[in-house]
Amino acid sequence: MLHPARIAGLAASLAIVLAGNAHVCAQVSLVTVVDLAQRNSTAVRIARANTDKAEALLSENKDVIIPSLLFSTGLPAFPETGFTGTPPSIWSATVQSLVFSVSQRRYLEAARLGLRSAMESLRDAREQVALDASSEYIELDNDAMELQAAHQQEESAARLVSIEQQRAEAGVDPLSDLLQAQLTAAQIKLHREQLESRMGTLAAELEALTGLPADTIVTEHSSIPAIPKITAETVAPVRSALDAADLLAHSKQLVAKGDEEINYLPQLTFAAQYNRNTTLLNSVNSFFAHPLPANNFASGIQIEIPLFDMGHRAKGRESTADALRATVEAEQARRQSDVQVATLTGALRVLDTMAEIARLKQQIAQEQLRTVLAQLQYGNGQGASQTGNPQLSPKTEELARIDERQKYQDSLDAGLDLAKTRLGLLRALGHMQDWLNELHGK
Repeated sequence: MLHPARIAGLAASLAIVLAGNAHVCAQVSLVTVVDLAQRNSTAVRIARANTDKAEALLSENKDVIIPSLLFSTGLPAFPETGFTGTPPSIWSATVQSLVFSVSQRRYLEAARLGLRSAMESLRDAREQVALDASSEYIELDNDAMELQAAHQQEESAARLVSIEQQRAEAGVDPLSDLLQAQLTAAQIKLHREQLESRMGTLAAELEALTGLPADTIVTEHSSIPAIPKITAETVAPVRSALDAADLLAHSKQLVAKGDEEINYLPQLTFAAQYNRNTTLLNSVNSFFAHPLPANNFASGIQIEIPLFDMGHRAKGRESTADALRATVEAEQARRQSDVQVATLTGALRVLDTMAEIARLKQQIAQEQLRTVLAQLQYGNGQGASQTGNPQLSPKTEELARIDERQKYQDSLDAGLDLAKTRLGLLRALGHMQDWLNELHGK
């Protein structure tokens, strides 16, 4: 008889093992996968960094009108000899700010547009990551259902090979029927191995997206909401990537305008300075009629009028070229998006019909299997007359089961292609966020 402490130890070990198995086999919902992918995505983090940079650039352009205060101090390392040209000071403070500049107004508005463009790019990056994670999750869930059907096919194929082996040994069927049964079993095994390999790849891709260990990612079919059937004609497109490109192009145009105007429009700057002068380690008072005052203050408005500045002119040409390129890229992105939407819309009609055909074939195979099972159980109802159909054999049942499972997998594949294309159209039309909100609401 086991000691009570030994029993308690075994119970604790069993609990740990069960807990570990539960961890490995725990289901992960689609919304969890999407959230983790968006947090872990390098593209989203880069887009967020670009947004932070755009915010800093906007603040930088605003803050030029806020007076800046600079403080400096220092003592001579050696006693000064002669007249140095500037009054010696222990420390000085300078205040400076921009008062008026037409170009600066352009830069400020360009920075605002740049921030909006960065925010749209961030939203677009989040939607792209959500599309990638959702597509792989749905495909992994679909493959899991296919794998279950493939295992059922293998069981039927194994029984079929056993039946054909017996019939071939009894001389009822030729050897070719046995070989055909073995070929069918081998093909089903190959398909099952391909599914397992694909599922391993998808799990590894989801691990890279979410950071979750691949062996802990088990899909939860009920967490996948229905994908809405939308078209370009039924919803207004909201395209973050295109908006970001347009805003960026407009921003660069304003920068180019500002770089052009700075070549011929004046700007005003305010400045004030205080110096605390000293006669320590110098003979400055010997060069002036009166002793050097300790406190000195000066202020003024500086007006800069550009007359000839080739550097700024070259900068203006560079900014103009950047603006032109951004404008052309925005136009190109819009045309490519229109083509993508048209392509996905056309593909949806074809895939919808293919999915309906696959579904009907599956239903037909199910009915045929029911008929075969009924005839095997109750006979064909025509007795042993010569005009009646021959009595079905167990071989027919296994063939019907294999065919029904194959039609089921074909239906799953067609539904997967349709779902992924619908998600692609959602993404192209800018309504991925609506579907994501439905995910968070589940």
